[in-house]
Amino acid sequence: MLTGLLNKLWLKSFNKEKYLNLKNQKSLKNKIKFYNDNIIGKLSKIENSLIKNKELSFSHSGHLGDLIYSLPLVKELAKKYICKFYVKINKKIDNYDKNHPSGNVMINDRAGKLVLPLLQNQNYISSAEIYKDEKIDIDLDIFREIPININFHSVRWYMHLTGTHFDMSQQYLDVDPHESVKNKIVIMRSPRYRNSYINYSFLKNIDNIVCVGLLSEYEDLKKDIPNLEFYDCKDFLELAAIIKSSKFFIGNLCFAYSIAEGLKIPRLLEASPDFPVVFPTGKKGYDFYHQIHFEKLFKSLLIS
Repeated sequence: MLTGLLNKLWLKSFNKEKYLNLKNQKSLKNKIKFYNDNIIGKLSKIENSLIKNKELSFSHSGHLGDLIYSLPLVKELAKKYICKFYVKINKKIDNYDKNHPSGNVMINDRAGKLVLPLLQNQNYISSAEIYKDEKIDIDLDIFREIPININFHSVRWYMHLTGTHFDMSQQYLDVDPHESVKNKIVIMRSPRYRNSYINYSFLKNIDNIVCVGLLSEYEDLKKDIPNLEFYDCKDFLELAAIIKSSKFFIGNLCFAYSIAEGLKIPRLLEASPDFPVVFPTGKKGYDFYHQIHFEKLFKSLLIS
């Protein structure tokens, strides 16, 4: 043991290339062992359910946006199976962000209750409930366990759990338009995953913009957009109805953007330079990294 440690220290000091190669080989060996011991069996269980079952039960513990990005998979599988969806609440977050809307859990009780009406409104989901120890065929959280870098398109996290491919440009959320809040420019900017090169102050003279986020998010945006309105949605089905009825949507990598993406309405995404896992797919969707392009795209959608 001591000899091995001394050898590593010597290599680290005098032959860094060999030291890094050995370190990488050990890391890869550990990943393969973990994958073989912990992941293959779970994937095989999913495959067995796909072969034998006529009904499938899905579970997801969040985050809320991640849950929405799993729905294209559910919709695709619903062409062959009866699909039930369970929301797992109060799963703890490691090293959580103090700005997370559910605190130190991925989906808290309140958020779980708010998202259920939206899930229950999807005709490809036979039932949607809070999880209470039901038997689950496809645990959608497994992507977090796999020893891979998840900095790729969120929707594909779920595609690779079942080997099921689908057209990501197609709409996968369906809601009726809102009865009264219509043709607004709808905006939500979470404090998480912001692009630090972007600001919203050029919208200060624009009317007809409504914020559908948290009150704190509205107050922060109002510093740059004095005419900004605020609407407190009763649940996420109403949130989706307002987005559905909007002229277009603007947001960063937040829950409301995942709804706009699912509805495939005209939308602008403030792309995250640090966590590039969400991309507009299909018609009417645009993302931007730079202020000049944000303003250009906004003006284009405003006059369209």
